[in-house]
Amino acid sequence: MKGQIKAITYALLAALFYAINVPVSKILLQFVGPTFMAALLYLGAGMGIAVLSVFRKKDGVKTQRLAWKDMPYVIGMIVLDIAAPIFLMLGINYGSSANASLLGNFEIVATTVIALCIFKEAVSKRLWIAVALITLSSIILSFEGTESLKFSYGSLFVLLATICWGFENNCTRNISSKDTYEIVSVKGIFSGLGSLIIAVIGKEDFPEIGYIAAALILGFIAYGFSIFLYVRAQNTLGAAKTSAYYAVAPFVGVFLSFVFLREKLSIIYLTALLVMIAGSVLVICDTLFRHHSHSHQHTFTHTHDGVTHTHTVTHTHEHDHYVTDERHGHRHAVSELERLPGAVHSI
Repeated sequence: MKGQIKAITYALLAALFYAINVPVSKILLQFVGPTFMAALLYLGAGMGIAVLSVFRKKDGVKTQRLAWKDMPYVIGMIVLDIAAPIFLMLGINYGSSANASLLGNFEIVATTVIALCIFKEAVSKRLWIAVALITLSSIILSFEGTESLKFSYGSLFVLLATICWGFENNCTRNISSKDTYEIVSVKGIFSGLGSLIIAVIGKEDFPEIGYIAAALILGFIAYGFSIFLYVRAQNTLGAAKTSAYYAVAPFVGVFLSFVFLREKLSIIYLTALLVMIAGSVLVICDTLFRHHSHSHQHTFTHTHDGVTHTHTVTHTHEHDHYVTDERHGHRHAVSELERLPGAVHSI
């Protein structure tokens, strides 16, 4: 139980740190190009966590370092982390900060579907309903008006970013048991350098030193701390369920957008918000209550006419239960076979 609560706390804190990213990036994008911005955010994360790793306390617990067998996942993580923030910065630049924040929840859909189809993680009916609601909300947000049904390019870029992060989440899940400091440092520094090379090749204007410093600090807080806590949570909860708790980030981002950027509410936006909230609540409920089935066998022996007979009965149980690390018990009906004289009930 303690491990679950700790992991959930990590996931929620990761979401809160990341929520700062979208509205503050919207302000900085007036002075920094989108590709440079993506590079600086990840460089700030990687360098910041690398510095923290030097001063971390040695708690006596050995952590595994990344090995050559992990390289496919590490390379996939880096490549996807180069593409995703560039798409996100383009989406924020061309669209509204509030829309970009809320559309970030499509990452849950991408992560869940990929976790199911490729990595064979279990996905419940409740989570599928949540995925459908979040997808519907994302479709509503992706159109600028009901009359023209003009598609928003800003929304398209944000959705592309979430799909990249969906794949990246599942890559990171497979190495999340390794040294978290090393994972975040490698992810941040190499993804940031990749984006920086693209920015230079694309001849984006080099930002002023003050804005570079601001973007690096934002990256350290919004990406560095967020990724660090996210990876720690993944190691216990898995990719799909960690992304579920991460669902609170867009709503915090939306709130900050209204407070600092004075972005207005529209009927379409409010409709999408309600649908998104419903989907997110279902996702969080799914992480707290797992519907599962299991079976166990009962062996019975009885003697009559001088002959001993042995019978085996299999019982299957399906129910919801609160996620804990503790054992649970339940009652079931006693069959006619179990009532036989001299029956011995063993599990």
